[in-house]
Amino acid sequence: MPTPSKATRHDGDSIYNELRGDILAGVLQPATPLREVALSERFGVSRTPVRDALRRLKHDRLLEQGARGLQVHQATPQEVVQVYDVRILLEQEVAGQAARAHDITDIIRLEGLLARDRALADPDDGTRAATNMEFHAAIWAAAHNPVLEDLLQRLTTHLIRTPHSTLSVGTRWQEALDEHGLLVAAIAARDESAARDIAKAHMATARSLRLDLLRDSISH
Repeated sequence: MPTPSKATRHDGDSIYNELRGDILAGVLQPATPLREVALSERFGVSRTPVRDALRRLKHDRLLEQGARGLQVHQATPQEVVQVYDVRILLEQEVAGQAARAHDITDIIRLEGLLARDRALADPDDGTRAATNMEFHAAIWAAAHNPVLEDLLQRLTTHLIRTPHSTLSVGTRWQEALDEHGLLVAAIAARDESAARDIAKAHMATARSLRLDLLRDSISH
C-alpha cells in the first residue's frame, strides 16, 4: 500500500492532465481563475510544475488571460458557430472514412456504446454530453485516420464550456440516439455516402439548436 506522500505526488504532466480533465468535465467553469500559489498548495508542489501545466493549458486554448491572470476559457458565440461549421465538415468526412476503413472491433464498440446510451434512464446533462462525446470519439477511431482524429479532438476543446448540451433540448436526446443508430448501421454496411449524409445532418441539427441556445442566452 503506497504511502500518502507517494499517492499524492504530482509533476507537470499529472497536474496538466488533472486540470484539463476538470475543465473538460465542467468542474472548472468558464472564467474561473487559476492561480499558481493556490494550485501549488492543492497539488503539494512548487510553482514550477504548476506554471508548466498552465502554459500547456493556455496553448490548448483551455485557458486565457483575464483581467486578474489566467482563467478558464469561455467560448464566444462567434467562436462556437465557427467550431460547429468546421466540425460539420470534419464529422461527415470521418464518418465516410469510418464506413470505408472500420473493422469488426469498431462496430462492436459502437453498437455497445449505443446500447449503453439507450439504456440510460433520463440521464442528466453532463452524462448526456460525456456519453455523446465518447460515441463520437469511437466514430473517429473507426476511421483509422490519426490526423483527422487529432483534429477533431482538438476542435472539441474550443466548445468548453458552452452553457449546456444541445442534447437536453426537448426530445433531442432520443432523436440523437436514433441518428446514432442510423450512423452505426451505415458504417457497418460500408455505405460511405449514407454515413456522410447522416453525420452532416446530425451535426447541422446540433448547430441549429446551439444557435437557438445562444440567442436565448443573449436575450436574457
